[in-house]
Amino acid sequence: MNRPSTVPDGYHTVTPWIIGQDTAGLIDFLVESFDATELGRTTTDDGGIAHAEVRIGDSVVLMFDQPDWPPTPGFLRLYVSDIEQVHDRALAAGALSVTRPTQLFWGDMAARVRDPFGNLYWLMERIEEVDEDEMARRAADPEFVANMEYVQGALVHPGQGQSD
Repeated sequence: MNRPSTVPDGYHTVTPWIIGQDTAGLIDFLVESFDATELGRTTTDDGGIAHAEVRIGDSVVLMFDQPDWPPTPGFLRLYVSDIEQVHDRALAAGALSVTRPTQLFWGDMAARVRDPFGNLYWLMERIEEVDEDEMARRAADPEFVANMEYVQGALVHPGQGQSD
C-alpha cells in the first residue's frame, strides 16, 4: 500500500484559520476583495458555519464561527499581481486602509487593510528583484527610510481606528 502525501493536494504545509462570528460575511468579503473561491462550508443546526474553506490564489484559508469567543483577528500576508487594484477592491468591499501601497527597499510594494471583521491583510506585490548591495543602499536612502517609518508607524492594534 502506498502512503499518501503528507499534505493533501491543493494545500500547503501551513494553512491559516480565521475564527469569527460572521464567517458567511467574511467569505463574501474574501470573494469580492481577493477573488477567493469558496471550496465548501458545513453549517450548524442554528445556521452558523461549523467549517468553511476558501482558496485565495494558490492557498486555502479555513474558517468557522465561534460566537462565544472574544474577537480573534487573523493576520494574513497575500501576494497579489496588482496591489493598487486589490487595495481599492478591498476598500470598496468595506475594508479600512491601514497603509496605502508603499514601495519598500527590498523590492516589494506593501499595503495593509483591515476587513469589517477585524482581520488584517498585508497586501504585497513583488515589483523588482533587488540585489544585496542595492538593498543595503536603499535601507539608508531617506525615501525608503521614510516609507519604512510610515509602514511601521501604522502597526496598530486591530481594534484601533487608525487608517490612511
